[in-house]
Amino acid sequence: GTAFKKEAGTNHSSLQAENEKTKADLLLRLETLQSELRALSTGVAEYKEFLNKPTREVSRIKDEVEVRLRILEERGKASEDRNRSLEEKNRSYDERLKAMEERLKGLDTKITSKLSEMEKSTPTKELAIEPKTPSTTAGNLYKDAYETFQKGDLDGSRRKFEAFLKTYPNMELSDNAQFWIGETYFLKKDYEKAILEYEKVIVKYPEGDKVSSALLKQGLAFLELGDKTNGRNLLKRVTDRYPKTEQADIAKKKLETLK
Repeated sequence: GTAFKKEAGTNHSSLQAENEKTKADLLLRLETLQSELRALSTGVAEYKEFLNKPTREVSRIKDEVEVRLRILEERGKASEDRNRSLEEKNRSYDERLKAMEERLKGLDTKITSKLSEMEKSTPTKELAIEPKTPSTTAGNLYKDAYETFQKGDLDGSRRKFEAFLKTYPNMELSDNAQFWIGETYFLKKDYEKAILEYEKVIVKYPEGDKVSSALLKQGLAFLELGDKTNGRNLLKRVTDRYPKTEQADIAKKKLETLK
């Protein structure tokens, strides 16, 4: 009887130990499963986040596009408003111009009428002062233009020489005046215009004493423009046609530098 009790006690202890071990194993497995579940749920959340990313990006781009479209629409409206404003201003200017033209026509008619009345009512009188002779007047005009040139007022002297030629196109000093017009352009380095003005000296006044100078300066102007062929030909023409002149000496020296 005593031996049976001992054996029964031993068996009970053994079962209890086994139960404890089994319980410990189950707890460990449970914790492992819980860890795996937590990891899995974290992975699912991250995957959802990953799936939502494109949607958010598309939404952001869509919002940005809508904002830009609104800005463009506003700019378009502002541009239309400006265009309308400009059109209205242009219409206003056109109306003002028409009104001014009408007023000018009226004034022109009045002035013409008034001048006609004055001509009819004012008798012609002999002038007490004798008019200057053309030669004296021409000489003074030429002298004034040349002095203006010597002072360095190229534009002013050109205007005066041109005015002189309008009044005296064919007199002794006309070829000189035409030559100096060419010089005003040459000195301002407007070589193309200078060439054209020198050509007028050669064509209009072929018997004048400025032809050799005009040919020489044409040649130099072409060289300044980089046209060596025309420049050389014109300088050669000076040396051939006017061999005993100062212009020919200058042309020779220049030709030597071009070899």
